[in-house]
Amino acid sequence: MLYFDNAATGGIKPDCVQRAVRACVEGICANPGRSGHAAALAQAENVLRARTLLARFFGCAEAERVIFTKNCTEALNMALFGAVRATAQVRSRALAHIVTTDAEHNSVLRPLFAMQRAGMISLTIVPPRGGRVHPEDIAAAVNRDTLLCAFTLASNVTGTAIDPAAVRRLLPERVLTVCDGAQACGHIPVDMGAAGIDALCVAGHKGMCGIQGVGALLLSSRFDPAPFAYGGTGSMSFDETMPAFFPDRLEAGTLSCPAIASLAEGVLFLQPRLAENAAHLTELTGHLANELRQVKGVRVYGGPNPFGILSFASETMQSELFAQALSDEYGIAVRGGLHCAPRMHRALGTAAEGLVRVSLSPFNTRAETDTFLAAVRALAARKL
Repeated sequence: MLYFDNAATGGIKPDCVQRAVRACVEGICANPGRSGHAAALAQAENVLRARTLLARFFGCAEAERVIFTKNCTEALNMALFGAVRATAQVRSRALAHIVTTDAEHNSVLRPLFAMQRAGMISLTIVPPRGGRVHPEDIAAAVNRDTLLCAFTLASNVTGTAIDPAAVRRLLPERVLTVCDGAQACGHIPVDMGAAGIDALCVAGHKGMCGIQGVGALLLSSRFDPAPFAYGGTGSMSFDETMPAFFPDRLEAGTLSCPAIASLAEGVLFLQPRLAENAAHLTELTGHLANELRQVKGVRVYGGPNPFGILSFASETMQSELFAQALSDEYGIAVRGGLHCAPRMHRALGTAAEGLVRVSLSPFNTRAETDTFLAAVRALAARKL
């Protein structure tokens, strides 16, 4: 199989990541923070190592403000609901106002729509211009009641980026920024401090090279969200509320130690390769975009980018059917449909048929993209 569905989940895991997972489950599986015996303490040290590595990798000032989650969706829910709940008690007049964009995944949109329906927030959604969301348009949507701006660092449909530092420079200091890093993290350098990001939400199983079952929420020193889930932490057990300190404040229940270990090794694997990988994916997506634009009946959405994401539509075949044909007839894995980003498809005019998304990883090759292009040409030429 040619695996071109890495925006859904990374298909190939480095050997070091696989070894780290095996090491966690081959011996005694202990629970960090719950006991004082040697095995539990060793796991706690592994988790702390992972927090420290992620904090350094993403420019987070405090390792204890690296919160482990089960995925990026949970991290986004923690940040968005937590920010609103933390400020609800001090607001005596207007609802908290949140700004987001049409480029967002449902992991951002659905929590915000849920809070809007519940009367917890007012919401402004910024449309793209020329296929991308502009920082000045996000800033223009801010008003005196704006609590935060939530936006993706890279579209999971077209691979277009939003520069968080450019957004931050245009915002009032009081406004928080929550960034969905699912498609960007692991592909480009992201420095929270330099970019002024208050909450960075990370998927462990995509560009970060970890396995499924882990994500992370990294917080700036001024962002103190209310707890999202409640339960055991191994600390302050007599208290009826969650601990006030991080990470315990937001980490209820047992962590996935094998998945966290995989994420730590993913960071170590990526650190010396970021620039090389980004250049490789930019070259591959540029090659795909140029060649696909020459295929009759194919419309391309996106261009060269370091995230490895490009989408296209066929005039003769609905996107899910095109993706299925690639899988069934050629052994090529892509994704057809709306990619959980419905408003972006409406903005692009592709809501009815969806798009075929190609998402590459640094492990993919130019030869593989040429094999894929031959298959697309054959299917696009087919008379239905």
